[in-house]
Amino acid sequence: MSAVMGTSPRKTPNPWAALLDAASQPYRKAGLFAWRFARGKLGQDPVFRYLLRQGLIAPKARVLDIGCGQGLLASLLCASHALSQEGRWPAEWAPAPSAARVTGIELMPRDVERAQAAVGDVADFICGDMRYTPFPEVDAVVILDVLHYVTVPEQNDVLARVRRALPPGGVLLLRVGDAASRHRFMISQWVDAAVIWARGHRVLPVYGRTLAEWIAQLESLGFEVRSEPMSQGTPFANVLLVAKVAS
Repeated sequence: MSAVMGTSPRKTPNPWAALLDAASQPYRKAGLFAWRFARGKLGQDPVFRYLLRQGLIAPKARVLDIGCGQGLLASLLCASHALSQEGRWPAEWAPAPSAARVTGIELMPRDVERAQAAVGDVADFICGDMRYTPFPEVDAVVILDVLHYVTVPEQNDVLARVRRALPPGGVLLLRVGDAASRHRFMISQWVDAAVIWARGHRVLPVYGRTLAEWIAQLESLGFEVRSEPMSQGTPFANVLLVAKVAS
């Protein structure tokens, strides 16, 4: 049982392996490609582990995942809740995001179909363009590697709408590429384009910004911002911006 149920979580030998198995398993219902992609992305991308270890998504949070793809974050949060209820959440991590509820927005219909097939019973998915789809009121917004596909004015509009959707104390978790690191930024864009093409999607133009420009834009909207390098083990220039609305 979890700490919420009256007992303390115990140290787990390899908590991430258990989470990876649990979060990937639902994608077997969506097909072999969906399952392999889930295991590969969750297993290799450092951002997912970081979000959980640091407790950046609170228990019972209402979460908006913009550019959610096939719903990996929703599946991971569901798996986290299950491990916590079973008393297997690692004591050395922040509290599990138990009972968090995700609304995902995704442009690609095929990805939305995979998300609904895998975890549609524990999350809500909308097939739509983030530039035009209304954002619900939430406690946390997650945008991972998405905003560079729209123009800078459109990026600013999306971020302003995100700010309006968040209450005092709300958080935006935004991963971007730092265009100031030109070589690493170019590598990340090449790899991103290759993955998009391999998945049968049209490769879109990229509108990058430097880390300083991203931070300045968020601060102009009233966010308090800190940045964390988020490309460990990769050749990319990714940075996670943790932007909070003052309480």
